[in-house]
Amino acid sequence: MFNKKIIATSILAALSSMSATHSSYAAEAADDVEVIQVTGIRGSLIRSMDLKREAEGVVDAISAEDIGKFPDTNLAESLQRITGVSIDRSNGEGSTVTVRGFGSAQNLITLNGRQLPNTTGSRTFDFANVAAESVSGVEVYKTSDASITTGGIGATINLSTYKPLDAPGLTASLSGKAVDDASTETGGITPEFSGLYSQTFADDTFGIAISGSYQERESGMKQFLADQGYRASDASNTGWGGVPAGAEGGTNRPTMGIYSNPQQPRYVMEERQRERINGQLTLQYRPIENFTATLDYTTFRNTIEEQHTDASVWFNYAGDRSESVWTGEPNAVPLIYSEIYDINSPGDLKDTSLTVGAWGREEVTDSIGLNLDWQVTEDLVLTLDHHSSKANMKASDPRHGTRNNVQLPSYTRSRTGLDLTGSLPGIAVGDIENFNPSTMRLSGSWFANDKYTSEIDQTQLDGKYHFNSDLSIDFGVSLNTVNNRYRHTQVQRPDWGGVGEEGDFEDINWTEDTILDKFDDTGTAGDFEGTPTQSDYDLFNRIFFADFDEIISAAEYADPIANVDGLYGDCKAASGAAAGPNGEGQFCASTNWDADTNRFTEEETTAAYIQANFLGEMFDMPYSVHVGLRYEQTDVVSTASAPGYSRVEWNEDTSTSITGQTGIETLKQSADYDIFLPNINFNLDVTEDVRVRAAVGKTISRAGYNSLLGGTTINTGGNLSGYSGSSGNPGLEPLESINYDLSAEWYYDAGSYASLGYFRKDVSNWISYGSTQSNIFNLSNPLSGDKFNAAVAALGANASNEQIRTYIFENYADDPNVTPNFDDDGLLDGGTIAGDPLTDDEVVFDLNVPINGDTEHTIDGIEFNVQHLFGETGFGGIVNYTMVDSDLQYDDSSLEDTEALVGLSDTANLVLFYDNYGVQARIAYNWRDEFLSDKRVNGDLTTPIYTEEYYQIDFSISYDIPAVEGLTVFAEGINITEEVVRKHGRQSQLVFETTQTGARYGLGVRYTF
Repeated sequence: MFNKKIIATSILAALSSMSATHSSYAAEAADDVEVIQVTGIRGSLIRSMDLKREAEGVVDAISAEDIGKFPDTNLAESLQRITGVSIDRSNGEGSTVTVRGFGSAQNLITLNGRQLPNTTGSRTFDFANVAAESVSGVEVYKTSDASITTGGIGATINLSTYKPLDAPGLTASLSGKAVDDASTETGGITPEFSGLYSQTFADDTFGIAISGSYQERESGMKQFLADQGYRASDASNTGWGGVPAGAEGGTNRPTMGIYSNPQQPRYVMEERQRERINGQLTLQYRPIENFTATLDYTTFRNTIEEQHTDASVWFNYAGDRSESVWTGEPNAVPLIYSEIYDINSPGDLKDTSLTVGAWGREEVTDSIGLNLDWQVTEDLVLTLDHHSSKANMKASDPRHGTRNNVQLPSYTRSRTGLDLTGSLPGIAVGDIENFNPSTMRLSGSWFANDKYTSEIDQTQLDGKYHFNSDLSIDFGVSLNTVNNRYRHTQVQRPDWGGVGEEGDFEDINWTEDTILDKFDDTGTAGDFEGTPTQSDYDLFNRIFFADFDEIISAAEYADPIANVDGLYGDCKAASGAAAGPNGEGQFCASTNWDADTNRFTEEETTAAYIQANFLGEMFDMPYSVHVGLRYEQTDVVSTASAPGYSRVEWNEDTSTSITGQTGIETLKQSADYDIFLPNINFNLDVTEDVRVRAAVGKTISRAGYNSLLGGTTINTGGNLSGYSGSSGNPGLEPLESINYDLSAEWYYDAGSYASLGYFRKDVSNWISYGSTQSNIFNLSNPLSGDKFNAAVAALGANASNEQIRTYIFENYADDPNVTPNFDDDGLLDGGTIAGDPLTDDEVVFDLNVPINGDTEHTIDGIEFNVQHLFGETGFGGIVNYTMVDSDLQYDDSSLEDTEALVGLSDTANLVLFYDNYGVQARIAYNWRDEFLSDKRVNGDLTTPIYTEEYYQIDFSISYDIPAVEGLTVFAEGINITEEVVRKHGRQSQLVFETTQTGARYGLGVRYTF
C-alpha cells in the first residue's frame, strides 16, 4: 500500500528526535531506510515534513532541533513560521496565535493531548508562560478529527513533551544564556538557564525525565496611547463630544457622515521585570511490552512587575476650536484637533496630568496526569488518560493589586492640541514650563485587583481496533469539567476635580526627562505646522519619574477627606492620614471580592466519538479515508455576585461617578446544548512523491468565559454621552463551522517539498454585542434634571460643562445635593452635584450583552509553502504565504458595533539557513498584513481597532566546538530592525497605539551529552 520506506523513516525520526546523540538510525533498521542526521535545523525540518506527510489530515508540525533546543526562544515565534499561523506580541514577545484568520480564543491549545487551563481569564492561551526548551514538538491540526478535543475552529495546537522510554538510555542537556533587551531604560543583562535529564533503568522498563528552565527578563516600552479612544458622532453634533459648526469647528469641518474627536492622548513609559520558571517530571513504567504507564507533573510560573508613568491631556470639548483641521468626509478625522481656552483667571486653566502606577501579577499553572496505554491484543489498543490541572493569576503585591492609577494634575494648561500628521502623534499644551512637581496636586486614583482561577478535570478513554490491514476504527468517550472563577475589586477615589494643594508632591525625589527623543524608532512628532498660532503650541516633551511608594506616602496626606466609591482597601491608612471608618486605607487594593465582582462558571462536556479508517487503492494509487462522528453534550452553570449603588455625583466638569454601594446581589443561571460533529478526510498518493488531500468537517469554538459569566457590571463613570455597562449570557451557543479543505503536497527531494492548499469555513452563531437599556439601581442623574435644564436655558445650548456647573453652584448653593468648594481666597473651586431623586431623571444604562447572530459568514483562503534543502551544501530555505478573505468585515462608517472577524490577515515568511560543519545559522523574515485586532463597544467610543502591517527580522547562529563534543555556543537576535507596532481606529489617522519595544539579543552556551 503505502511506501514502507517513508513510514519507517518517519517513525524512526520521531523517536530519534528525543535523543541528544549525534548518530544515524540503528543498524538493525531496514536496509532501505534513508540515513539522516537527526539534530540541527535540517533534522528538525525533515521530522516536521515527515509528520505532515503521514498525517491523516492537514497537519503542520515543528520539531526540536536537539534535546532542549527549539527553533525559536518563544513557541509563538516558531508557530508563526507555519502557513496560516500569525501571532500577536506582548512586550515584544510572541503571546497569542491566530490560525487561518481565527484569533487566539478560537484555537484550542493542548499539552500532550490535554486541554490546558489559562491564566488569562479567557479561552486565550498565553505562550509567553511556556519556555520553548521544555517542548519537543508542536503539531497544528487544521482539519477536524473525531478523536481530538473540540474548541478550535482555526486549529487545535498540541504541545508535546519528552518521554524517557521513547529514547532509552541517558540523555541530558544544559544551557545558559545572557539576554540584553534594548527596550529597557533602567534594566540590564539578564540570565536564562535550562536543563533536561532523561534516564532509563531496569532494562529500559522504567524511565525518568526531568526538565526545567529559569528566565529573567528586563524590558521596557515607549508608547503613544489613546486608550480612551475617539468619540464618534454624526456630523450634526455640535455639543459635547463634537465641535461647533462651520469655521468655528475648524478647517473643512465635516457637514455630513460621521466624525471623530480625541479624548485623552498620552505618552507612556513603562519598565517591566519578568521571572519565568518551568518544570516537568515524567515517570514511565513498562513492566511488559504491551503496557506503559506514564505519570507526569508540569508547572509554569510567571511573575511580572510593571512600573508605569504617563503624561496626558484631557480634551474638554470646549474653547476655541477653529484651528482644528479635518479630512476624510464622510468618515472624517482630525489631522489637527485644537482647543484654545479663554483664560481670565487661574481657575480657567485646565489640567495637564502625570499618571503613575506600579503593579505586578503571578501566574501559576500546575498539571498532574496519568496515562495508561495497553495493547490488549494484536488488534486492540486502549488508552486511559486523566489529568487535573489548575491555573491562577493574582497580584504579586496585594497592596498594589493587578493594576493601579494615581493622577497628579497640574492646572497650568492654556490650550490643548493633538497633531496626527506626523509618524508620531504630537501632543501639545500651552505653557509647558509650568508643568512640574511644584504645581502638581492630587486627583482621582484607583487600585484594581483581579484574580482568575481555572480548573480542568479531564478523563479520556480512547481505543483503536484493527479489523484487518485495511480497516480500523478509533473510538472513545470523555468527560471534561472546566471551572472558571473571575474576581475583581476596585478601590476608587473619584476626586477627579483635584484635592489638596499645589506642591503636595514637590518634596519627592523626582527625576525629570524628555519624551520625544525616546521614540527614536518611531519618527517625528506632528508639530502643528500651518496653524495660525503654531508657536504657542508647546509639544509635550517633559515627564517626571519617582518611586511609586514614595508618591503614595505623599498622596495619603494630600487627600484631606477619605472618599471612595464604597470600597476601601485591605491596608490601614497611614497615621494621621484620611481613613475609612475602621482606619482603612484608600491607596491600596482590596480582596473583598463579594463587595465588587465575584463570578463563577462551570462547563461540563460529555463526549463520545467513533472514526473508521480505510486503506485501499484507486487506479493503482494508494489512498486512505477517515470518516468520523463526535457527539458532545455541554452544561453551563454561571453564578455571579456584584454590588448595587445608591447615587451619582457630578464632581468633575466632564464626568460623573457612580458611588454609594448598597450591598451584593447574586444571580445564578444555567444553559445547555449538544452537537454532532462529523468529519471525513481523504488522502490519495497520486505518485510516490505527490499526495493530495480533501477534507470536510464540522468544528466549534465556545464563547469566551467572560461572555458566559452571568450578572451585570456597570462602568462607575458617566458623562453627557451616557452611562454604560455589560452583562454576560450563559446561554450563548458556540460558533459552528463547516470546513472544506483541498490541498496537494509534492515531496520532490530529501527534506524538500512544496504544498498548495485551499480552505473554506462557513461559520454561524457569530457572537456580537447587542445593546439593551436598563435603569438598574434607579439612580438619579445630575446631568438630566431641573437644575441642569435651568442652566442650559440660561446659558444656551453651547454652554460648556464648566459653565453649567458654575451656574448650578451659584444658583443652587442651598440645595442639599449641591456642595460647592471654595479656595483660600473664597473663589469657587469646583465641587460636587449629586443626583436628586425629586427633580432629576433616572440614569439609563446602555448595557452591552453578547448575543448569537443568525447570519452565516464565509472565510476562505490559500496556503502556499516551499521548503528546500540545497543538497548536501547545508543551505536551505522556507517560503510560505497565506491569503485569507471573508465577507465579514467591520463597517467603519457605522456608529454601532458590527459583526467582524478579529485577527483576519494575510501572512508570509521567508527563512534562510545554513547547517553544516558544526555551524547553524538562520535568518527569518515574518510579515503580517493589517488586521482587525479589537472591537470596542461603549457608546460613542464604539470603534474598530486595526493593527497595521508589520514585519520582523530575527536571526540565530551557533557553532559546535570541535574540541568538546556536545558543546555549542550560540547567539540570537529578535526584531533586529526594531520595528514599531501601530494601531488605529476607523481611519489610519486615528492612532490608538504606537508601541516601541526594540531589539533583543542573546548569547549563550549549550552542552548536550
